[in-house]
Amino acid sequence: MNPNRRLHFLTFWAATIFLLLFSIRPGLAYADTSLPIVDEQGIFSIEIYPLKHQLIVLKHGQKVKTYTVAVGNPSTPTPVGEYKINYKGKDWGPSFGPRWLGLNVPWGIYGIHGTNKPYSIGQHLSHGCIRMHNRDVMELFDMIPVGTIVTIYGHILGHPSHHPRNLAEGDVGGDVQLIQSRLKSAGYFHGDCDGKFRSSTTAALKKFQRDRGLPENGVVSLRMYREFGLVE
Repeated sequence: MNPNRRLHFLTFWAATIFLLLFSIRPGLAYADTSLPIVDEQGIFSIEIYPLKHQLIVLKHGQKVKTYTVAVGNPSTPTPVGEYKINYKGKDWGPSFGPRWLGLNVPWGIYGIHGTNKPYSIGQHLSHGCIRMHNRDVMELFDMIPVGTIVTIYGHILGHPSHHPRNLAEGDVGGDVQLIQSRLKSAGYFHGDCDGKFRSSTTAALKKFQRDRGLPENGVVSLRMYREFGLVE
């Protein structure tokens, strides 16, 4: 047999045998999977009610613990929506207490943590994070796994009895994400609705304002919220 043909023949059969072996017994080809680091079963969940300053832990849907917390002030509100615990850390500094449970909020770093200002608990005094008494956050840290769903209740535009905040370049939040979504639906914004008010959002907003004969200031005021149909 020609040497080249013989080499080709042997290579073909070696490859065929390899594929047969590892398609029948894939366990030979792969190491054991690593242990999960998230709560796939969703045993626990957390609900946060900023107006009541409450954090409630549920296990299999049943309330097992209620904590009093501090939440964001009107200018830096706690983000409303459904998120996950994506990181757990210890001793980030006195302002964050002994424990940190991070949330996967797309427009910034938010989490549930302790505090060196216990007087703030039960008030709207944080920069958007959820503050707990240090003893409480240590208990929560040990109880809650990464991957736990956290639902924060409330209105994205703030308390219904108050006008929503004015928005401009540099602001972040769920309200910014909502404006981006409205601009995108109208064909003005083409980026990611990530809740970060950057120059691309400003440009889209100014074009929206220009097309409607409004002042091109790139600011979302009460009038603009009305133009978007978000308030009456």
